[in-house]
Amino acid sequence: MDNNNNQFNNQQHDHNEETTPTPEPRKQRGGLTLTKVAVTAAVAGLLGGGVAYGGINYFNNSGMNDTAVPAGSNSTGNTKTSNVNVNVSSQSTKAFNKVKGAMVSVINLQKENSSSGTLGQLFGSSSSSNSKSKSELEEASEGSGVIYKKDGNVAYIVTNNHVVSGSSALRVVTSSGKQLQAKLVGKDSVTDLAVLKVNGSSLKTVASFGNSDNIKVGETALAIGSPLGSQYATSLTQGIISAKKRTIETTNSSGTQTGNATVIQTDAAINPGNSGGALINVGGQVVGITSSKIASDAEGTSVEGMGFAIPSNEVVNIINQLVKNGKVVRPALGITYVDLANVSSAQQKSILKLPSNVENGVVVMSASAGSPAKKAGLSKYDVITALGGHQISDQSTLRDILYKYKLNDKVSITYYHNGKKKTSTIKLTETSSQLKTSSTTATSES
Repeated sequence: MDNNNNQFNNQQHDHNEETTPTPEPRKQRGGLTLTKVAVTAAVAGLLGGGVAYGGINYFNNSGMNDTAVPAGSNSTGNTKTSNVNVNVSSQSTKAFNKVKGAMVSVINLQKENSSSGTLGQLFGSSSSSNSKSKSELEEASEGSGVIYKKDGNVAYIVTNNHVVSGSSALRVVTSSGKQLQAKLVGKDSVTDLAVLKVNGSSLKTVASFGNSDNIKVGETALAIGSPLGSQYATSLTQGIISAKKRTIETTNSSGTQTGNATVIQTDAAINPGNSGGALINVGGQVVGITSSKIASDAEGTSVEGMGFAIPSNEVVNIINQLVKNGKVVRPALGITYVDLANVSSAQQKSILKLPSNVENGVVVMSASAGSPAKKAGLSKYDVITALGGHQISDQSTLRDILYKYKLNDKVSITYYHNGKKKTSTIKLTETSSQLKTSSTTATSES
């Protein structure tokens, strides 16, 4: 049986990899590549030097004299502005004014090796000190953030995990343009959330969270952020709530699906750099943290008006854990595993000895000593098909179901061992390896 082990290893996945894209090269905004922006003038030009109407003889028509421009003074052509004042104050304006001071741009700074001796070498310098390579911090990407709490002189900011991922340092630019050094309090790749803190002695505005369960499809939604970076900070776009609870797939940096997220869908314009910004209601309450959008489908068809935000109720739950523990503690089984779908039919029969009617599940590749799974009797090559009475179709559904439970919960688990169906009760705990991330393996771990 062990001779076949390598056939599984190339198919394994690691759920601890980032579930959202990490910042890419300079000029990227909020985890999305920034392309050149072309501002098109709203003037239509004539094609081919103009349009001819029946040939040049048209202009020689004797009727032309009837439309000649009258002679005389131009004094009657003057005009002036109206003295009518329009009150354009609206709920959207009031909501924006209530929150804009709590909005920030988040700049991800990363180390980039550069040779300081390049110019010296060009001009014939042989100084060894000039030829040394040194590491400098450069802007790698930009996103948005929301100041949600002040405690004395410390201000706390929520943003997306993918906005801060890979950073060597972080800088925050306030709505007034002031730059502040930021410190990472904690981040969570599963929910794509992170918390920063800054010296908030000069900050006056703090945003408040609304209850995302109370939003309604069709109600006004306002998105505030820094599309394309801090140059366009506190940009406001308006739309509606398109869906309260939309399930979308989450993927890691290699494009492997790692789970599903339940998000708010909105048609308010979302652009690169809006990540980590606020989705607010007309009362000025934050009901979601903007995280992603669909720009095109799998076939490359352009898509408009499909942006997503993490619901505020989940945001509050996660950021409170990040402030308290620096991480989010989730239950774990203490196993590594692969999707059953990635195992060939021949191997399912010869190695796993599965009945032909078992088509979905995950295959245990290892169970840590003393882990919940090991104590429940699971071992290598067992196939898990249900947890807590919920069917397991693949690794993402296993995580989704597992993360609904709390530490020390007792849950039933159904699995096949040497082709025989078994059911055990498992007590969920956190394993020491739960938060480890490996860049060389592709084994899922829970």
